[in-house]
Amino acid sequence: MIATLELRDMRFFARHGVLPQERAVGNHYRVSLKWELPVDALLASDDPADAVDYAEVYALVKEQMDIPSRLIEHVAGRILAALRGRFPQIVAAEVSLSKQSPPIPGAELDCATVTLRC
Repeated sequence: MIATLELRDMRFFARHGVLPQERAVGNHYRVSLKWELPVDALLASDDPADAVDYAEVYALVKEQMDIPSRLIEHVAGRILAALRGRFPQIVAAEVSLSKQSPPIPGAELDCATVTLRC
């Protein structure tokens, strides 16, 4: 049996962006992460050791968000790579990373979002 687990709308302040000012001033970001893994062992055992620890996933995302990058695509890719590296039992994952109020002259929008799946 396969389960889908999610952490939705994790909020971070980070310093990502192409423009030097974006990296100097920083911005607000939202990250949603979804992953799939086989759950037969944990359904039988009820043992947390057979599960993916949500707090550890959050810490992993925060660690990647704390590394300044020019592109949010790059950050999203690092999050997925770190997740799959730490939890090899994950068979599929998806991350959506949203940059609040991106600096687009004259634009009125809530956010710019990238979604990656593996």
